[in-house]
Formats: sequence, C-alpha cells, structure tokens
Amino acid sequence: MSFVLSLLSRIGIMTIFALSYNMLLGQTGLLSFGHAVYFGLGSFATLHLLNALVAHGLPVSITLLPLFGGLAGLAFGLLFGFFTTRRAGTTFAMISLGIGEMVASSSLMFPAFFGGEGGITGNRVTGRGLFGIDYGTPLQMYCLIAAWAALCLLLTYGLTQTPLGRLANAVRDNPERVEFIGYSPHSIRYRMVALAGFFAGIAGGLSALQYEIVTAEALSDHLSGLVILMAFVGGTGTFYGPLIGAALVTVLQVAVASVTPAWPFYFGLVFLLIVLYAPGGIAGLLVQHKAVWQAGLLRRLLPAYLVAALPGAAVLLGTVAVVEMAYARGPERGDARLHLLFLPLDARSAVSWVLAAAAIAAGILLLKIASKQVAERWESVHAALAEAPR
Repeated sequence: MSFVLSLLSRIGIMTIFALSYNMLLGQTGLLSFGHAVYFGLGSFATLHLLNALVAHGLPVSITLLPLFGGLAGLAFGLLFGFFTTRRAGTTFAMISLGIGEMVASSSLMFPAFFGGEGGITGNRVTGRGLFGIDYGTPLQMYCLIAAWAALCLLLTYGLTQTPLGRLANAVRDNPERVEFIGYSPHSIRYRMVALAGFFAGIAGGLSALQYEIVTAEALSDHLSGLVILMAFVGGTGTFYGPLIGAALVTVLQVAVASVTPAWPFYFGLVFLLIVLYAPGGIAGLLVQHKAVWQAGLLRRLLPAYLVAALPGAAVLLGTVAVVEMAYARGPERGDARLHLLFLPLDARSAVSWVLAAAAIAAGILLLKIASKQVAERWESVHAALAEAPR
C-alpha cells in the first residue's frame, strides 16, 4: 500500500511539473532546456523556510508551505525570464540551457544554501497542517499532493481560457501578427515563464516535503530533460497531454525500475516509437480516435487493430526477452536464468536467443502485413468522415 501511495504521490508532483512546462512549450511555443531550475529552487526554498520556522519555534503550516516554493519559483522566473524571453526559438532554448547549467553548477559552489553534495534535509512532521494533521503518514501526504495537484490543474486550465492564455497561443503561432495588433510578444512570453516558474516551484515544494531532502539533482539537466520527454510523450497539442506523459514516465521510472534495471531502454524505446509513429503524442492519438468514435466508425478499426495486436505482442515479448537476457549475462548478475510471463529463459542457452529472435522476426513480418490492413481501414474511415453531414 505504501508503495502505491508513494507512486501516486510522485505522479501528482510530476503532473504539476509537466503542467508548468506545457505552459511554455505547448501554449507559448518555448522549448526550455532548464525548467528544473524553478523546480529545484522551489524545493530548496521550501525546506529552508521549514527549517527556519522550526528553529525559531514559529508555527509551521505544512499545508501552505508549497505555496512558498511557488513564490520562489515565481521570483526566479521573473529574474531569469527577463533575459530568456527576449528571443524565442533556438535562442530561448540555448539561454535556458545556459541558465540551467549555471544554477546547477552553483549548487556545489554555495554549500551554505544548497548544502553541498549531501543537500539539505528537513522534517515535515515538526509542523502542523490544517485540522492538526501532521502529514506523518504516506496517506496524509498523498492527500496533500492530490489537493495541490487538483488546484494547480484548475488554475492552469483556467489560465488557458484567459486573454493571456489566448495571446500566448497567438505568440506561439504567429508572433509577428501579435506585435502588429499592439501586443508585445516579449511581455507575453515573460509572463508565461514567470507563471510556469510559479507552478514548477509548487511541484518542487511538494517534492521537498514528500522526500524531506533536496539535493543538486533537483536542479540537474536530467530532470529538465525528463519533463521534456513527459510533454512529448503525452502530447503538447492538448492540455491533458502532459498529464498522460507524467503518469506514464513516472510509472516507467518507479514501477518498471523496481522490476528490471533495463527500464531506461524501455522508456527510450517508447519515446522513439511515439516520435516516429505518433508525433502528436498519446493525446494526439486519443483526439484522432475520439472523432472516429463520435462518428460511430470505431468498429471498423477494431478488427484491424486486433489483427495487428498479435504480431505486435510477439515483437514486444521477443524484444523484452532479448534485453533481459542481455542484462542477465552482465557481470553484476550471477544467475543467467529468468522468467518472462512464466516462460523459463536461460541467457547462456542458444535456444532462448533463437526463440526470441524468431519471435521478433516473425512479428515484424506479420506486423507489416497487418499495418496495410490498418492503413486501408483508416482510409475508409477518413472517407466516411468526409462524406458525413456536418
């Protein structure tokens, strides 16, 4: 139960973080390579405030502490955004990368604030929340994260319906026309970066309270790259795309990583397949099928999907078998035997490798045949949609 609550809490934190990043990439068209800066600084600010309040014997409201992390993210968003938003495109991406690397390297240069390599720690149980809750149990902490995630979800969605959100979309699509009608693209980008920093800081504050420790990893380019992958996997073309990406990536990180050390390979494979065959992300696929479902044409696609699912499963199982046997032959693994869906495999046996390779080869061959049927069904569906009355 505690593992499930920990996983759900992590998903909630990453959901807020992904939502904040989508304010930049999905809504404003700004590709940032240093978004973890606001997450990490919000985390450090939250724990510093917690420790300071406890040290001076002042009342601590754990429920509202993530708001201070958000304010710290907002402050640094106003500071860094003033420089990064003067240009868009590649220039913005490179400046954000430079600022991210500068802040990450500073974490080891200023141990008084960042705590050096060991980071800083705190104890959330020393404070109190609303109704006297001390957030000492995983369930209480999950409820806090879920409440903040729901609030941030409503606020970020509400922002998309405001004039600022509409102008951010216009700046993403055509900044010259926005400037022509009297608005400053730089000002709009600046506000969106600051607000994105605010929500990223809230996510960082929640992370600090959840794990009660913050290290330089919270500012790393690894975390910045992770949120980019969340956005792309989920799909930046919709509001809910990053939510899907945050959940999927977190499950791969936490759940799959607890089962196999090869989880980065599987994650990279999922990302590669989505970029190649679903550029709009998982949300883009859902949007396409929503129109088909509303037109009552989904039943035309299901038979073709079922036919393609069988060779697809063969390719998947064969690939997993090859990867796991390769890991099992490593020097750190003493036993080369493993089980895959109750099928015994031996990495030292040539038979296991041949069977896995045969499953991949046969699956790919049959999948190519099945893909033609899927393409034909999609053509008929598109034709039916075009002929349907509007």
